[in-house]
Amino acid sequence: MGEESKEKLTVVKVGGRIVEEEETLDELLTDFGWLEGYKILVHGGGRSATKLATQLGIESRMVNGRRVTDAEMLRVVVMVYGGWVNKRIVAGLQSLGINAVGLTGADMNIIRSERRAVGEVDYGFVGDVRAVRGDVLERLMREDMVPVLAPLTHDRQGNILNTNADTIAGETAKALSQAFDVTLMYCFEKRGVLMDESDEKSVIPEIDYLLFRQYVREGIIQGGMIPKLENAFEAIETGVKEVIITHPEGIRTGIGTRVR
Repeated sequence: MGEESKEKLTVVKVGGRIVEEEETLDELLTDFGWLEGYKILVHGGGRSATKLATQLGIESRMVNGRRVTDAEMLRVVVMVYGGWVNKRIVAGLQSLGINAVGLTGADMNIIRSERRAVGEVDYGFVGDVRAVRGDVLERLMREDMVPVLAPLTHDRQGNILNTNADTIAGETAKALSQAFDVTLMYCFEKRGVLMDESDEKSVIPEIDYLLFRQYVREGIIQGGMIPKLENAFEAIETGVKEVIITHPEGIRTGIGTRVR
């Protein structure tokens, strides 16, 4: 299949408060519904998991922005990600006439992971993605279904594994880049990568790898934005056409940071 004849696919990853508060979720789903062509939604839900864990008397432990997932916490994240958050999104999309199907990586063996090896930190039941069944996702989309992926995978040994949603979105985009012309969108609370964290209007419109390294050295880009951008560059190197980091309204307006 030639480059010109590939059909468009947009993989949208959304997390944070956007999927956990009714008003922002409704806006996101409306914007997502506006997208033309094939599409996949990947969601997080960490704040809801932390809140439920607290209510159940389970301590939340984070190391370098990653959740340590022991057996008790695993039950919480499966309930929240695979249940409450996922099904709210699916029901919301159905109300807009979008035939969504909510899935974890264990469903139809879509995403297989390996449990992260114990190094300085034992992250517990946390998975690193090893394989994405792009063919299965393609088959669902050809049947006019819109996959909604929760950040849970499995190891084919019967274990469900908590898995970073940014990584799932990136690996899914890469797996489908042979069959589709893929745009990967990371949607979060900001309008894009900012030159100045305190100025919402200081969006960097375009960034390449050299500029990224320079901004990291200068301290302009820091914290959780570094792995997000590293994921983005890796996706582009392996066939994804474009990565956009934006606010959900960027789905319509096009405002955001384009990663080249």
